[in-house]
Amino acid sequence: PGAPWGLPLDETTLPQILKEYNYSTHMVGKWHLGFYKWAYTPVYRGFDDFLGMYLGSQDYFNHDRNNGLDLRSHRFNEKGEFEEKFRWDLKGQYSPEYYSQRAVDIIRSHDKSRDKPFFLYLAYQNAHSPTQVAQHYIDKYSSHFRYKDEQIFAGMVSAMDEGIGNVTAAIRESGLEEDTIVIFTSDNGGNINELETHNFTSSNYPFRGGKESVYEGGIRTPSLVWAPGRVTPGEETKAMIHVTDWLPTIWSLASLQGELEPNNPIKNKPLDGINQWDVITGQQPPKREEFLINIDPSPCPNSKAHQVPQSALRWKDWKLIIGGGGPPFGWIPMPVPISRDTGSPHIPDIGWLSVPEKIKEDTDMDYTDYVELYNIERDPSETWNVYRQYPGVVEFLRRKLDGYNQTAVTPGDKPFDPASDPVFFNNTWMPWGEESVVKQKATFHPDDAATKEDSLCVGYCTLHYTNYKH
Repeated sequence: PGAPWGLPLDETTLPQILKEYNYSTHMVGKWHLGFYKWAYTPVYRGFDDFLGMYLGSQDYFNHDRNNGLDLRSHRFNEKGEFEEKFRWDLKGQYSPEYYSQRAVDIIRSHDKSRDKPFFLYLAYQNAHSPTQVAQHYIDKYSSHFRYKDEQIFAGMVSAMDEGIGNVTAAIRESGLEEDTIVIFTSDNGGNINELETHNFTSSNYPFRGGKESVYEGGIRTPSLVWAPGRVTPGEETKAMIHVTDWLPTIWSLASLQGELEPNNPIKNKPLDGINQWDVITGQQPPKREEFLINIDPSPCPNSKAHQVPQSALRWKDWKLIIGGGGPPFGWIPMPVPISRDTGSPHIPDIGWLSVPEKIKEDTDMDYTDYVELYNIERDPSETWNVYRQYPGVVEFLRRKLDGYNQTAVTPGDKPFDPASDPVFFNNTWMPWGEESVVKQKATFHPDDAATKEDSLCVGYCTLHYTNYKH
């Protein structure tokens, strides 16, 4: 938090595109794309209204981070005036519960008589750190998992699952099932970075690694599309689909309702993604045979992520990694529920035993220019580094990486700005780079804000709803 940058303002977002097709656009949950100035915040990036958090994580009950509240409602009112309200009234409530309720309210408010579709981006914080959940969710798993951390984590997943169930129920009850598409996806694999302390709750097994690594356990995530009458229930595709493909895929669905306005906001900007709808619905074979996984020239010395420049590329069956794929490096088996008969432990105390001896020895080595090559179709668990056997493949993929690097944008991340400290804004996170905010920072009165009613409009309509986990 507190870094003066965000998603570059010359990038066009999905809600900005959808508004060109007369969509109402709503966001609930985690933003995490910058808030240095108002221009970086949700309602200035295409959303009609917003209830949620700017930062990447926060306390699930107090909704603060570093002693600053980060929970607010935004909208532009009927006069085109920007309105913001800090949600002090929600302190003490578990965030996924009121996020789900807000989404349900948006759906139920739809007037089917109006020909105006809507887009809803629902970004739960679950199951991101900190690991917190209401006690009644923990109680469900007290007899299933021996360790409290696992009970909490399972409860966090259940809370999100329950919320999604409430959302889909609201779609059915509102008679919108045939006009709605739901997309569920995730941004990375489970976090296993606490392996050395045995304090982990996630498993990406049989895939290697996890969050912050470029191994399959860090980058391969399941997605689900629910579209009655459009997608056959139970259908599965193993085609390569990259997160950037969602924008052109959803855009293609919106375009069925009318032509994009001549002044469309993205016509001069090339897309990295491709339309995958016909692949998802089984009407066409896989389209994608390549995607760039990462080019990161900046080591992460203050985290458990890579300590040297890192890059990775998938092409057909092959995957090349330069600079080490982790940490984390290992394979973590799934927890085993407690046997009600024997009371056996949830999982063996394996520690580093799940990591090959060579990797155990090499975790402190210098991975600069370290080369790994895997055939993902034959070896999806990435157990055999075959770079010595296939030098021609390595060289071919290196040239591809070099080509991507020619058009790579210089990383825009910046260090923490002390001026962003919530203490300057009555213990709230604000766009501290905005001159108007700085001038008014002495006028915020949290106690008054707590007495106001939520002024968000609920928006209209349906036809296209998507639940997209960021």
